[in-house]
This record gives sequence, structure tokens and C-alpha cells, in this order.
Amino acid sequence: MANDGSHTPRPAPLADTDALPIVGLTLNQDAVIPKRRVWSWALWDWATQPFASVITTFVFTVYITSSLFLPEDIRALGEDSDAYQRGLAELSSDLGFAIALAGVIVALLAPVLGQRSDRAGRRKLWLGVNTGLVVLAQASMFFVEATPSFFWLGITLVAAGNVFAEIANVNYNAMLVQVAKPSTVGRVSGLGWGFGYLGGIVALLVSYFGFIEGDVLGLGSENGIDIRAIALFCGVWTLIFSLPILFFVPEIPGKPQGAKVNFFASYGVLVRDIVGLFRTSRTTFWFLAASAIFRDGLAGVFTFGGVLAAVTYGFSASEVLIFGIAANLGAGLSTMLSGRLDDVFGARAIILFSLSGLLVAGMSLFFFRDSGATAFWIAGMTLSLFVGPAQAAARSFLARVTPAGQEGQVFGLYATTGRAVSFLTPALWALFISIGGAQYWGILGIMTVLALGLILMIFVKMPRS
Repeated sequence: MANDGSHTPRPAPLADTDALPIVGLTLNQDAVIPKRRVWSWALWDWATQPFASVITTFVFTVYITSSLFLPEDIRALGEDSDAYQRGLAELSSDLGFAIALAGVIVALLAPVLGQRSDRAGRRKLWLGVNTGLVVLAQASMFFVEATPSFFWLGITLVAAGNVFAEIANVNYNAMLVQVAKPSTVGRVSGLGWGFGYLGGIVALLVSYFGFIEGDVLGLGSENGIDIRAIALFCGVWTLIFSLPILFFVPEIPGKPQGAKVNFFASYGVLVRDIVGLFRTSRTTFWFLAASAIFRDGLAGVFTFGGVLAAVTYGFSASEVLIFGIAANLGAGLSTMLSGRLDDVFGARAIILFSLSGLLVAGMSLFFFRDSGATAFWIAGMTLSLFVGPAQAAARSFLARVTPAGQEGQVFGLYATTGRAVSFLTPALWALFISIGGAQYWGILGIMTVLALGLILMIFVKMPRS
């Protein structure tokens, strides 16, 4: 084995159901991994976070679902018109369908593409290709002018960007075993997640004060030029900060054994590998199921947090933005710290502790809802401190139990299982609100999902080896 953290994949031996085949991290046990490689890997999270926070969540999708994309005759009716409100609802609905379609595509493609990158030794190549396509999608958003005829171009680019970003993320997560070893995987995973949160904050601040509020370049806002320029800025950001991982993290070697199969035959290989995973890596199999549940609950915390602050607690738009920045900062710092605790106490302990903390903070938010903004700030910030550590520990746990040479495929399944249950938290959020008759009842929907994930995670034990 080379001393730089790279290794030649070898067949994984069979093991009993509470042990594991040899995992990629184990092959790095005595490796000396350069710090430059670790920081280059972690910087990719920083590079791609603007697509998630600026493009998908706070800025560009808000732009393309605004009244600017309504037909002139409907916009002229004004906000009090039913037709006007129906038009806005249709824009949001179409965006939702486009992103949902992107999710289906990811669920179908992620495991197979991850498997094929493992076999061919092209993990970094496909990370680079898909990252480049994310850059291209963001840059192309510059051409989405503020007229109804450009709406479909806008949502198509958002959906396509989501597909490319998710597929790239599969390869990125799989590369964790190339930059970490068993004693450092927690802190390395936490470093990446923390960089992502902090990068999102910086990109949002630059977007808001540099292009919207401050307008440093003097672009104005006619024809959506400020938002379109932000999309171009995000593309350049992603391009620049994604270069280090391509330069300084080596490609994996391909697997010499086995006949090549075409793309569609890869699904047959996938099914056989999943059966084999269940037989020889039972921990990995059940963790994929448990993590899919609690990761959906974690996503719900941020998805509905801003809406809850605005409606139930009466936060203004600027107060929601300030809270969002503070929450992301807290999540980023706590995630970096928890990575070191992960390496001491283990990823499973961090996940169980974080989910328990989330339940306590969430239920406090529900029961002290009449205490005003102070209660939301305390409970909301506490929630944010636990979200990042749970996400980072989930990634490091999976890296610890993934058989060597199957990282791309398993992290592809990680993406697929997450997509498969992504309806759960939104559905329970809506169900509890309909039962209770007020928005704050939706908190119980999110907590139900997190509690279910916690219960399932209790039964997932780390194997002996």
C-alpha cells in the first residue's frame, strides 16, 4: 500500500452479519495523507454550496416564481386578484414538479453511475464533469430574462443543476475514503460540511449586499439583471473553488477484474451487489434505511424553519435572513467541532446525541411558542447546532462501513434512499397542521420523522471489525 492514502482495490472477503468486508478506510490505516489533499477535498463543499443556498433556496428560485414571470394581463390585475394569486401558485407548482423530476432522475441514476465510476476508476473524472455542468447551468441562468417566455428555461436549468450537483456529490462523498483514515474520518467529514455552511453564508452576503441591496457594480434591477448577475457570480465561484480537488486529490485505480457491462446491464449488477451488501455488510444496508429517515427530518428543519419564523413568530423578511445567517454560522462551527468528537466517540454516538438534542429543542419550540421571538432564537439556534453534526456524522459512519471499492455505488444508494423518502417530512408537516389547525403543529410532523430516525438508528450497531 502506498503511503499517500491511495490503494489498489481488492476483493472484499465475506463476513458475518455483524462484521464487515474490508472497508476503504481500513486500507488507509497507516497511510500519510497530505493536508493539502484534505483541504482541497473539503473546499469542494464551499465551492458548490452557492448553488444550494443562493440558486435553489433563497435567490434565483424566488426570482423565477415572482410576478415578473406572469403574463402582462394577469400581472396588471394586481395582487388582490384571484387570477394573479393562481398564476403565482402555478409558477411555484411548475418549479416543484421540475425539481421533483430531477429527484426521480437522481434516484434512478445515482447508484449505477457511482458503481460504474468505481469499476472504471473514474471517480474524480465524473466529479469534474458534473461540477462543470453545474457551473454551466448557473452561468446559463444569466440569460433568463424577466419575462414569461424565459420561465421554462429558468426551471429547466434549476432542475438540471440539481441532477448534476447530486451526481457530483455522490462521487465527492465517495472520495472521502481517499482523504481520511479511520482515526480522522470524522473531523474530515465535519470540515467539509462546515466549509459548506460557511461558504453559503459568504455567498448570500455577497449576493445581498453586492448585487441587491448595495448594488456595488451599479447594475440596477431592470429585466432581472441583478439576479442574473448573481447566478453568473455563483458559477464563477463554483469553478474557482472546485479546482483544488481536481488538482490535488488523485484518481482511484480501476478494478482489473470482471467483464465490462453496458449501462443498462449495470442495473442487474446493482441488484446483485445490493443482495451481496445485505448478506455481507448488514450494518451498511440498515444504516442506509435509517439515515434516509432522519436525513429527511434534518432537511425539514431548514426547509420549514424560515416559514415558521415568519408566520408563527412574526419575523420580518430581513429578520428571517439574519436568523438564517446566524443559524448557518452556528451549524458550520458546531459541525467542524463535532468532527473531532466523532473521531473520539464514534459517528453513531454523535448521530444519536444530535438527534436527541434536535428532539428536545424542537419540542421546546412547540411548547414555548407563545414566548415570542426570544424563544425562537434560543430553540432555533439550538436546532441549528445539532443539524450539521448529524449530517457530517452520517457521512463518516457510512464511510466507516462501506466495503472497499464500492464507495461510489454505496453513496449513490445513499442519495437514492434519501430521495425515496423525501416526501415524508413535508407530508407530516402538512398533516399535523391540518389536524391542529395552526402552523406550529407542523413542528410535531418534523419531530415525528426525527424520532423515527432515532429509533431506527438505535438498532444500527457498529460491527466488530
